[in-house]
Amino acid sequence: MDDILVIGIGNPDRGDDAIGLAVARAVRASAGPDVTVLEERGNAADLVDRLAGAAAAVLVDAAVSDAAPGTFKRLDVRHEALPASWFTGSTHGLGLAAAIELAQALGSLPASCVVYAVEGASFDHGAGISEPLLAAIPGVRDAILRDLAQLQAALRQHA
Repeated sequence: MDDILVIGIGNPDRGDDAIGLAVARAVRASAGPDVTVLEERGNAADLVDRLAGAAAAVLVDAAVSDAAPGTFKRLDVRHEALPASWFTGSTHGLGLAAAIELAQALGSLPASCVVYAVEGASFDHGAGISEPLLAAIPGVRDAILRDLAQLQAALRQHA
């Protein structure tokens, strides 16, 4: 069985942009053996390569929409478009929306692919993750762990 991927995306030197990396570390401590947890800087080509061949993927990145800092949204990108405007505050290249579109175009997007977008507020160079986002980590982690349990059960049924 192919692995389930959890990919935290972000820049550790740009404040709230590091939230994906922090969530990935929190998930890693509880993820099962068939889950691979990665930390990526967000290069679109690297993300597309990582997604190819995975059974399922859960991606986590900072977003900028109209929500309160620390709010997170779960988007099933197989069934709904990822709003590119949410990721314009990103400090990493083309961004997550472009990587998802590229993976879809190349046929390398996993059959199950979910994005957790965590609303950021401060992306200053050298800053740490803000308090509202630090407080959100346990909730995002728990939501991802619930997704992983469902994905693992579904993959076992189809094995």
